[in-house]
Amino acid sequence: MYIIAGLGNPGAKYEGTRHNAGFSVIDVLAEKHQISVDKKQFKGLTGRGIIGGQQVLLLKPLTFMNLSGESIRAAFDFYKPETDQVLVIFDDISLETGQLRIRKKGSAGGHNGVKSIIQHLGTQEFPRIKVGVGAPKRDDLIDHVLGRFHGEDLEVMKEAAQTAALAVEAFLSEGPEAAMNQFNKKKEKPEKKDRSEKTEVRSETV
Repeated sequence: MYIIAGLGNPGAKYEGTRHNAGFSVIDVLAEKHQISVDKKQFKGLTGRGIIGGQQVLLLKPLTFMNLSGESIRAAFDFYKPETDQVLVIFDDISLETGQLRIRKKGSAGGHNGVKSIIQHLGTQEFPRIKVGVGAPKRDDLIDHVLGRFHGEDLEVMKEAAQTAALAVEAFLSEGPEAAMNQFNKKKEKPEKKDRSEKTEVRSETV
């Protein structure tokens, strides 16, 4: 059983925010493979199915971002997979909007959701798919990751979620190396106008 976990914050308030990029990819996978991610367990919403010839558990933690590890650990203790069978999908401000990066392991890189997972699994050697959401224009990181996409960026992210779902399928059917070779390519994108936004947030969500 592979655990495919997309990170985000629960509730309508956070739908469509940059920090919920992982949730968006899970939604695409669920729709493509007709998996209902609606069962409440492991402190999250889950759905079981088959993707790329592998049995998978799709997981959307409902713990808020900085406690994501609690949900993933609960699923991990139940199914007892190898750590390389726990694939985590999350937003990354160091990548341009819509850019993907697959890694077989790594540090948290300042991402509190990944930091929580490392703490609860006791290792950073689990694969991940990073979905670029762009860097903040100023030092307003919280406003940035809990803000929403608009205009061109919104369309770019819709495409990125579809592409990330393809990356998950390749990871499962062909292995991490093949998926990395195929999807770790920087996409060219046109210049766009500078935009900024503000959103009131609670600090515990990040």
